[in-house]
Amino acid sequence: MKKQRCAWAGDDALYRQYHDKEWGVPLHDDRRLFEFLILEGAQAGLSWITILRKREHYRTAFDDFNAARIAAYGANKIKSLLQDAGIVRNRLKVAAAVVNAQKFLDVQDEFGSFDTFIWQFVEGRPRLNKWRSQDHVPTSTPESDAMGKELKRRGFKFAGTTICYAYMQAVGMVNDHTTNCFRHAELLGDKG
Repeated sequence: MKKQRCAWAGDDALYRQYHDKEWGVPLHDDRRLFEFLILEGAQAGLSWITILRKREHYRTAFDDFNAARIAAYGANKIKSLLQDAGIVRNRLKVAAAVVNAQKFLDVQDEFGSFDTFIWQFVEGRPRLNKWRSQDHVPTSTPESDAMGKELKRRGFKFAGTTICYAYMQAVGMVNDHTTNCFRHAELLGDKG
């Protein structure tokens, strides 16, 4: 019997793998949380599949999302990145990655980990939603509003409420798999 998935997973093998193995799984690893922060910002205005297809190259180009290294990127490295066809070559997005790395390190210093800081927006536990169809899934919530407001206050870039909600979905702060999707039930037991 064919597995039922969220409608957005479609037929693309890369999308399905991401849907089946990563999307909505609670993450508490700072490096991976930072990776998704950068990738969600890069995705703004683009399709997520575009970013997934470039993800491995992003890992190489951005030093495996080592925030300390990225925070120290200078003009020459940024110029080099803007010539790299393997990533989204948007000047504002590349510059935002550097700023966000610096702010990420500040948050780690203040809270002990980015994980502690970011998960406070859902009180440390994933929100377990029960959407019947993709049409019901919101693009923002009061929690993503609060997260975006706080990230912006701290100087983060590309941190609006819609990006924040997509981030929350990606890192498992919310379970937005539709109720007919096999992953919805599987993730009910994974409460972070």
